Amino acid sequence: MRRPALLLLAGLVLAAPLQGAAREASAKPPPAYNPPPETSRLIEGPGVDLARRYCLTCHSADYMSTQPPHMPAAFWRNEVAKMRNNYGAAVPEDAAKAITDYLVATYTEPSAGRK
Repeated sequence: MRRPALLLLAGLVLAAPLQGAAREASAKPPPAYNPPPETSRLIEGPGVDLARRYCLTCHSADYMSTQPPHMPAAFWRNEVAKMRNNYGAAVPEDAAKAITDYLVATYTEPSAGRK
């Protein structure tokens, strides 16, 4: 009976400094991070303001412009749904429809100015 009590006491004595160090480490703010400058811009068109507001809060414009070219509307509908349902993007239903329409018009049509 004495041995388990001694082991428990030794464990508590040894763990105390570690708890203090963990508290100190968690109290420090994370290091500052400055992302690299944006290298791409969304193509202008109806709905671009919604895309800027909702899409660019999580990723860069490069993400949209580097998707496979000339994808059908279903592709963009699924992409917007994935962002909302799988990744938790807080995009209202009416904005999701307008963003999908914007993506189809600007990133699917060959004459839309996609680079």
